[in-house]
Amino acid sequence: MRPRCVELARVLKKTGSFYYHCDWHASHYVKVMLDQIFGESFFQNEVIWRRTNARSDPDRWPRLHDVIYLYTGCQRGYTFAPLLIPGDESKTPHTLITGADGLKYNTSDLTGSGMTDEGESGRPWRDFNPASFGRHWGYSHSQMDEWDVAGLIHWPKKPGAAGGFPRKRDEEPFVSHARMVQVGDVWTDIDRLNQTAKERLGYPTQKPLALLDRIIKASSKENDIVLDAFCGCGTALVAAQNLNRQWIGIDISPTACRVMAKRLRDVCGLREDENYWRHGKGFVVRDLPWTEKQLRTIPPFEFENWAVIALGGIPNKTQVGDMGIDGRIYPVGSEPSEAGKEAGQLDFMDDWYPIQVKQMDKVGRPDIDKFEAAMMRRKRKKGFFVGFDFSGDALREIDQFFRREHIVIVPLTVREILDETIAHRLV
Repeated sequence: MRPRCVELARVLKKTGSFYYHCDWHASHYVKVMLDQIFGESFFQNEVIWRRTNARSDPDRWPRLHDVIYLYTGCQRGYTFAPLLIPGDESKTPHTLITGADGLKYNTSDLTGSGMTDEGESGRPWRDFNPASFGRHWGYSHSQMDEWDVAGLIHWPKKPGAAGGFPRKRDEEPFVSHARMVQVGDVWTDIDRLNQTAKERLGYPTQKPLALLDRIIKASSKENDIVLDAFCGCGTALVAAQNLNRQWIGIDISPTACRVMAKRLRDVCGLREDENYWRHGKGFVVRDLPWTEKQLRTIPPFEFENWAVIALGGIPNKTQVGDMGIDGRIYPVGSEPSEAGKEAGQLDFMDDWYPIQVKQMDKVGRPDIDKFEAAMMRRKRKKGFFVGFDFSGDALREIDQFFRREHIVIVPLTVREILDETIAHRLV
């Protein structure tokens, strides 16, 4: 996960946004990792998505929400459009006042946060000084004078008291069912996909279309590019297409690529055609995983890179003199020695798992012996060995090595990687 996020940070535009969705299992580790990659000052929001309402658990508070982290390419000036939704009719705003006609009117603040010495916004108006509260006027004095003449300024009964500042009164009376409020960082109005949802495809990590609609609407404009590097069944791509955005989808799973291609054809009416794609009216699927036959014929260094990247690891920068280690997997919680976007991929503290790759029909006992020596030399407690197959002697030595040294070697075959059956063995 870390190397992919490093690359996503590298290609993120200054005006762009990066969203990361996770659940309670890893959210605290992920936050630390993303702060290191993007920089703490580029963190904007932790969105709480309550994806289910009812659940019982006799041993703990029921887990009802997931977390969505938002990082941006710059601290100010990034693309963001506030979204409005209907307000809760059962909740009356505390900013309501009763007008001279006996009707209820909503009011809004005339000041903004922070102080300024520029212009009249930092100077008193009608004996009210916003600087005394660390704020400034959000409108010109002449504009507020005009509103006052029109009867649209609500004056406090006791100036200077808590809440005792003039406020702008709405021109129209308050109507509860017509009230719109800005979407905040707690989302309770988008449910997870249930078993009967029309858009449900049966894909295990499928997100509701409404969730991706909200994110893309808020953080992009028409014709902007949306990149989903873990796009699963393609919900983000469908949302981007519906909102007139350009899009790129990436997934390591060939099954996912087939599912999303079918969805784009069926739901969006797009054609999977190179010529149509060149004219902005279709799409193409490229670079699907190698077959086992192809992998046996490619150059050894290219095979090593393929295997390491398929495991979510980082290949060695140099292929010669690797001392028996072809790549490394960094756990989510590992920390680099430098934070932010400038931290290099090898600037990590000593928390990683070695990967050894052999492009041979059957990995033998001598190959395992050499990897064991490399692991002992680097003081590693767990490692991964990739090959097309393993001899009985090799597997027995892996078992004996664990019994002797309490060090784990996980043997993985190319077929297991291609069939996507290794996730539980990487933990």
